[in-house]
Amino acid sequence: ERYKLTVTDMNAVISAPNPAGVFHGIQTLRQMLDAGGKKAASIPAVVIEDAPRYPWRGISFDCARHFVSKDMVKRYIDLLAYHKMNVFHWHFTDDQGWRIEITKYPKLTGEGAFRDEFGRRHGGFYTQDDIREVVAYAKSRYIMVVPEIEMPGHATAAFAGYPEFSCTGERLTPKPEWGVFSNLFCAGKEETFAFLEDVIREVASLFPSQYIHIGGDEAAKDKWKACPLCQKRIKDEGLKDEAALQGYFTRRMDTFIRSIGRTMIGWDEILEGKPDPTAV
Repeated sequence: ERYKLTVTDMNAVISAPNPAGVFHGIQTLRQMLDAGGKKAASIPAVVIEDAPRYPWRGISFDCARHFVSKDMVKRYIDLLAYHKMNVFHWHFTDDQGWRIEITKYPKLTGEGAFRDEFGRRHGGFYTQDDIREVVAYAKSRYIMVVPEIEMPGHATAAFAGYPEFSCTGERLTPKPEWGVFSNLFCAGKEETFAFLEDVIREVASLFPSQYIHIGGDEAAKDKWKACPLCQKRIKDEGLKDEAALQGYFTRRMDTFIRSIGRTMIGWDEILEGKPDPTAV
């Protein structure tokens, strides 16, 4: 991704070993023009040799709490490119909303993408065509899009449409407030894992990224402690407690994600489950 920008009184030349480097050199040229104000007619004579210190230069974008339009997402990607960022970490699901269309489970967005926020209706979601458009837009700017689908916690919005994958079977509504909630995907039901694998399979078909983010953070386990199926899973698998059950959950998802040729990535809590060394 390195480049060299040479500006003389005759011309400006960008050279690089590949197109990504040329693209980053163009951003530096734009920044030099912008630094001169709107009426800039000249730029200084310089020689700039630039290369990234880190190969992963990412920004996390959370549309689960507050939905934003596709055009705003693309504008955000433009700003990442301008500052030579190369990873767009797109956080789609949480207690406050489910923002990505999954064709096999239409109620994820039909019920989980909207909430009552203090007397107002807030929400929205991205169709799979929207996703493909944004991914292509980012690729043209040398930015990789990494999707995040939260599990086992931060799952309230999923239970608005599919409460059967929770421990209680209670139909919930997306939360208007922030916090840590104990609405986890039920780790005692095989149907839960089949559902999540279906979701990840569709997500993988939309994103060429090697990495698929599963979250894994802030999983309050009150419901698991009270769930007979989760307790049976702990006993059958010879697990110590609910924390070990999350490790079991994480390893199962890790195994599946590797089986489809991708790499699992998560927040630091996934380390408690001793995932495969390839996980990030």
